[in-house]
Amino acid sequence: GVVGFYWYGQYSVLYRALALVAVAVVAVGIGYTTVPGRRLWRFFQDARTELRKVVWPTRTETLQTTLIVLVIVALVAVFLWLLDMLLQWGFGAITGVGG
Repeated sequence: GVVGFYWYGQYSVLYRALALVAVAVVAVGIGYTTVPGRRLWRFFQDARTELRKVVWPTRTETLQTTLIVLVIVALVAVFLWLLDMLLQWGFGAITGVGG
């Protein structure tokens, strides 16, 4: 792709882009005729089918879950901050260093 754009720099960008698209279409076509290519195509079809089966959460459920996660993260952050302050005070009291 990149080498071709420099190698064929004297041609119009439109022609180079069309050639790139044509080569990509031919490559996909050749790939589709191989056994691994057909397996890959089948995998993509199966993945699409499975995505349609997914029950996505509603906007309300997503917002509620996000808020719960944020509150818990904030509580854990405050707890760890207080624990750090307590340990700092304790080590300072024991060693006489810091405070």
